[in-house]
Amino acid sequence: MGFAPEQQDIPGVQTRMKPIPDCGENTYRGSGKLAGKGAIVTGGDSGIGRAVAIAFAREGADVLISCLNEDDDARDVARHVEDAGRKCVLVPGDLSQPAHCRAVVNRAVEEFGGIDILVNNAAYQMMHKSLDEISDEEWDYTFRLNVGAYFYLAKAAAPYMSEGASIIGGSSVNSDTPNLTLAPYAATKAAIANFSASLAQLLGEKGIRVNSVAPGPIWTPLIPSTMPPDSVESFGENVPLGRAGQPAELAPIYVLLASDDASYISGARVAVTGGRPVL
Repeated sequence: MGFAPEQQDIPGVQTRMKPIPDCGENTYRGSGKLAGKGAIVTGGDSGIGRAVAIAFAREGADVLISCLNEDDDARDVARHVEDAGRKCVLVPGDLSQPAHCRAVVNRAVEEFGGIDILVNNAAYQMMHKSLDEISDEEWDYTFRLNVGAYFYLAKAAAPYMSEGASIIGGSSVNSDTPNLTLAPYAATKAAIANFSASLAQLLGEKGIRVNSVAPGPIWTPLIPSTMPPDSVESFGENVPLGRAGQPAELAPIYVLLASDDASYISGARVAVTGGRPVL
């Protein structure tokens, strides 16, 4: 199924998309897998982060959502979290700044008494057809947000996490098979996969599990806000399943990795790619 060749300003607004992504609002049913846990989900206002936040709440977790400035989308997610009977804390701000990352963690500790789950999902990408189009500033910002925030958040959160806690990094199929038009983004996603594997070893003695998820083409606001109309229209058609995935189709993997059902899964990278291999 093709998408309308729409365009938005970055970072994009979910409620303006056609069609609006399915984040499990009407379909996800929880069963208490995360009861009593406190979670941080970055980029939780839309797309994959939104689906994860909704699923976590319906599984019994309180959720802090970190977003940039997508206030309306974030408030809508908060409504879903609170409708599930859980606390939702919204913290807007720029995660490319180390001080803000530490402020997010401190707020979660104040609200929840500790941190059981950290999902590093917020990311930046932009398509470019030549190296000359990539500015120094964009290269630096992509790494500061996609990789730097992961480091600062994990470093700040780890002292407040105990045995059984879970960290989940947002990698991508681009980490192994990079799209030539997404060079900075693809490089950061490879770094995230590698850093997650290192963290799993560094934090294993504390009983903290670390894994990463490698999505393929998923229909999120990042797509119409960073890709040209022709790429948006055909988005996801080149994978074996022949379509883009919906954020709701990733949420169960995040729930698994965050839950005690994954008590011996650490250092893994889980591919959700519609059939495109991740090596």
